[in-house]
Amino acid sequence: MNITQESDYAIRAVLCLSILGEEKILEARIISENQSIPMRFLLKLLRKLKATGIVKSYRGVKGGYSLGRSPENITLKDVIEAVEGPICINRCTYSPEECNANKNGKCAVHHALMRVQKKLIEELEGINFKKLKEETNINCYR
Repeated sequence: MNITQESDYAIRAVLCLSILGEEKILEARIISENQSIPMRFLLKLLRKLKATGIVKSYRGVKGGYSLGRSPENITLKDVIEAVEGPICINRCTYSPEECNANKNGKCAVHHALMRVQKKLIEELEGINFKKLKEETNINCYR
């Protein structure tokens, strides 16, 4: 399983806003330049993040983006799911009736993958952007 480029960009954009601070508004152009994220791609991601309340958008001359909630209340899981949808390491863990072996979730492989998926989700939920902000060395500026 890979974290997609889309999720990586979204994580870096949210981290940039987290570093700047909750109430601060940052132009998409600054995030794009600072994090080396193509602008069109970033705008698409910011729409997804806005739809889930992770970021807020502001129109006008002093417009831009800010966090929609505090960094300690935004996890890696939140951002990845905002961009990718529900986390599932195999389609049978999300929808047992799609089992390739036609066992409808009643097999050892399904149960093993469910355990792995549960641990993955727990780990992603355990990492919030307050922690990431404290551990990072990137700089986001206006």
